[in-house]
Amino acid sequence: MSSATVLKVTGLTSGYGRIEALRGVDLELKAGQLVALVGANGAGKTTLLRTLSGLITARSGTVELLGQDITRLAAETRVRRGLAQVLEGRQVFGPLSVIDNLRLGGYTHKPDPDRIEEMFNLFPILRTKKDQAAWQLSGGQQQMLAMGRALMSRPKVLLLDEPSMGLAPLLVKEVFEVIKRLKDSGVPILLVEQNARAALAIADHGYVLETGRIALSGPASELAADERVRSAYLGI
Repeated sequence: MSSATVLKVTGLTSGYGRIEALRGVDLELKAGQLVALVGANGAGKTTLLRTLSGLITARSGTVELLGQDITRLAAETRVRRGLAQVLEGRQVFGPLSVIDNLRLGGYTHKPDPDRIEEMFNLFPILRTKKDQAAWQLSGGQQQMLAMGRALMSRPKVLLLDEPSMGLAPLLVKEVFEVIKRLKDSGVPILLVEQNARAALAIADHGYVLETGRIALSGPASELAADERVRSAYLGI
């Protein structure tokens, strides 16, 4: 595995109005890695991803993508640079067909039918429903569509925000199997997930976020065995 850093966050502070949701966050994602960010509701996990993708403006600190400072770039420019996010709650375009949702995901590139075919190979259920409206899909299928749409831009880094939220246990397992396949294909992934057990089981490295600060970090297997993590987040 390459040790090159693809995403580097240094001293990142962000928030809403007078609320400071992130307080000097540092983290790194290396090529080929899946990094899990876990923590309780309200810890700042989603705020971090939205700040990385440019949906929220950083108050201080830096975000570097492939060695380039993107801290002040617009969200759409970050997508063109190779950063893609799957938002919490899936956020598919409900009235549009599955295939049109995928086409929209590749809008920053020339039309590429081969890329759509790659998504259908990765998510076979989407092929069988390619002409259906996205709102007709199950929650798990919508999550796969949201992931496929993000991958259409051929991202250098993929941000996943709570992909298991609201899904039945069997679908959670299926979605995590897909995420593991993405990791194995070499896509660097920063995974924000409340299901700490599932996230740390497939991650290389992990961070624990508490009230806007990184409280713990280390190899995912070590965090999963850490008594503080097991007690607070794994229910052990």
